Amino acid sequence: MGLILKKQVKEDCLLGLWEITEDYNTLFSHVDLIDTEINTLTSYKNQNRKIEFLSVRALLSHLVDEKINIIYNHNGKPFFNNHLYNISISHSRNLTSILLSKTRKVGIDLEFMSDRIYKIAHKFIHNKEQITENTDRRKNHLYIHWCAKEAIYKLLDRKNLYFRREIFIKPFTLSSRGKIEGIVETGMIQEKLELNYFQLDNYIVVWCCK
Repeated sequence: MGLILKKQVKEDCLLGLWEITEDYNTLFSHVDLIDTEINTLTSYKNQNRKIEFLSVRALLSHLVDEKINIIYNHNGKPFFNNHLYNISISHSRNLTSILLSKTRKVGIDLEFMSDRIYKIAHKFIHNKEQITENTDRRKNHLYIHWCAKEAIYKLLDRKNLYFRREIFIKPFTLSSRGKIEGIVETGMIQEKLELNYFQLDNYIVVWCCK
């Protein structure tokens, strides 16, 4: 399937989605890797991890014209060797996403929804957050909170940021897409961030540009 979304979601903020339907060899033929990328690729033992790696590079090649290489800092945050763009990456199951901006900080997270979220909700839901009791919609509501907090974490690029007690998602009316507000409060940070979310089939995508 390949590229399924390329959209300027905000001024100087480009979002792309790639649906992985290709096998390893097909994806490999889509990309032009440098030696360090090939070394990284071959170091992965898991075939799915290799395919994810290639899907990110394939998607990137459809978002920007120039050849730029992704490298990672000590926290595992991706950035470009030429520092031309800020970048955030997320993938889950068969979807890969990239958010790019030359002037803004960015954060994106996507997740395939499963019942596993119920088992871990107590680890990330703030005691003031309101989650619907509607059993048909509760899973979606929880995933929007989780993805929003992941997107904030990526945007701020801070270690030891506690999802449950330091990031609060203000109550919102659940829909298939919309805007939400996240508040980060730590001993050193007080920030309000506007985030956007949408549902695509059984996936939730949340992104933020600052």
